[in-house]
Amino acid sequence: MIPRPATALDVPALAALEAALFGRDAWTARALAEEVAAAPTTRTVLVVTAPETRELVAYAVLRLAGATADVDRIGVAPTHRRRGLARLLLRALVADAESRGCAEVLLEVDTDNEAAIRLYETEGFGELTRRPGYYDGGRRDALVLRRLPAPPPPRTRSTRGR
Repeated sequence: MIPRPATALDVPALAALEAALFGRDAWTARALAEEVAAAPTTRTVLVVTAPETRELVAYAVLRLAGATADVDRIGVAPTHRRRGLARLLLRALVADAESRGCAEVLLEVDTDNEAAIRLYETEGFGELTRRPGYYDGGRRDALVLRRLPAPPPPRTRSTRGR
């Protein structure tokens, strides 16, 4: 499965998956349509569809603000979890941010979401700060994680002619 840019035609399926995943914290169809419409200038919205059914099974949203990119959403349908889709989408968002010259990529994650925290840490994100009461009506904290661009590979000296 390969991520592709979302289009306006994806918005109903995006809204349905968003509602299923985030319940009362879900973005509305209108908000998702605005995200898709803002791409590619200030947003990147990627979707993944199952090849056998063409059902939208995962998506991700990146917001660009100057030299900073924010991962706003990564969602994977429960039927398609543990297949590497979140990692695939995260890597695509980071690559997009780096190709646009962003100096850092930020995201917030619920402190209770241990699987997501492990994923982000293995992809080079580290804790920047904590936001108390950020989720669930003030009942759960968020970790703010940051990833700096990978340093360029070290230059090697040629030993020819010595």
